[in-house]
Amino acid sequence: MDFNMKKLASDAGIFFTRAVQFTEEKFGQAEKTELDAHFENLLARADSTKNWTEKILRQTEVLLQPNPSARVEEFLYEKLDRKVPSRVTNGELLAQYMAEAASELGPTTPYGKTLIKVAEAEKRLGAAERDFIHTASINFLTPLRNFLEGDWKTISKERRLLQNRRLDLDACKARLKKAKAAEAKATTVPDFQETRPRNYILSASASATLDDTSCPPSWAEWKEKYPEGWRLPCFFLLPLNPSVTRARGCLSLPEDRKLWNDEVDKAEQELRVAQTEFDRQAEVTRLLLEGISSTHVNHLRCLHEFVESQTTYYAQCYRHMLDLQKQLGRFPGTFVGTTEPASPPLSSTSPTTTAATMPVGPSGAGLAPPGEAALRLEEVAPPASGTRKARVLYDYEAADSSELALLADELITVYSLPGMDPDWLIGERGNKKGKVPVTYLELLS
Repeated sequence: MDFNMKKLASDAGIFFTRAVQFTEEKFGQAEKTELDAHFENLLARADSTKNWTEKILRQTEVLLQPNPSARVEEFLYEKLDRKVPSRVTNGELLAQYMAEAASELGPTTPYGKTLIKVAEAEKRLGAAERDFIHTASINFLTPLRNFLEGDWKTISKERRLLQNRRLDLDACKARLKKAKAAEAKATTVPDFQETRPRNYILSASASATLDDTSCPPSWAEWKEKYPEGWRLPCFFLLPLNPSVTRARGCLSLPEDRKLWNDEVDKAEQELRVAQTEFDRQAEVTRLLLEGISSTHVNHLRCLHEFVESQTTYYAQCYRHMLDLQKQLGRFPGTFVGTTEPASPPLSSTSPTTTAATMPVGPSGAGLAPPGEAALRLEEVAPPASGTRKARVLYDYEAADSSELALLADELITVYSLPGMDPDWLIGERGNKKGKVPVTYLELLS
């Protein structure tokens, strides 16, 4: 591999210089160009967005795949750009075990028949879970990953460039400040004996040649004593700055003042260039940081899609379990001891979404068999007093002919019969009559 050693050495020197400068800024030993308050707010907002996006992404992955080993496997397949193999869900695995148990224990026995029915329901639940994981991964996880691996990396790169431009700008300001101070000092110095800097070290030959007795008191005498090679041919001055090859500042000469004027002009030019590059990079970084607002809008849309997919998944689970309960000959909610009404569904959801937020039906304990209840309902008449109007909160599908199917937001007349379960009422809509669960109604005064 071909290495450019000069470029490598230059980059290493720049890196070391910036590291020293950055450390001095941290300790308050160097001036620092501050960004405006709006820019600082944009930086803080971007950092907060990145941190919370990472947390939400990791926790959503845990929700969709609780097994850490499976998550690591999926991560490796993704990095290798290979398709993740299909994995059996927990519900499908449970259904498989139940079907095998029913086959071995006897599919014609009551226990075996029940195992088969439950296995079919668990298989449908597993398929619904697989669809939910797939939809949530595409609609929610993928946009979050794209932001962290794409937009955020671009923002981080531009922020690092802006940091380097700021350090260069501060270094140029420091050089200009030092050059102006040296220029002012050189302008005010009268002669060599009064201006010889203490940070210059005379070599041995110079000490022998130039002492207090041999040093001319003025520039005219110096030139007369050394007419040839008056630029210090007989001794050497060793400055602390190795880039300076002559005893600059030792003599208050017009040439020396011109040299410092040139240094100041050069430092000012470098400062103007550094300021232009810093302003340009700051504008680029500002535009990227302001794009975080668009990222929030995109994540908001993805969040709505995630909620919709999750709601659909739970609605499917509810329907599958309700069908299983009907197959087992039990009323909805027999295993639930509470009859508290659930919170109403979102107003903007579809009928499928609404089913996910339905409350469970009241317990069927104490009710007469469906056939007897139907006969009794046909014979009874509403009481003279005690009827009330009720608004239906959720759609309700009648389990048998003794119940009345309901549609959300419709108004019906309800009343109670002596000896009825308190969780149920008799509802009338036109010429139709049947039992309705109390938890699906809002009684009006």
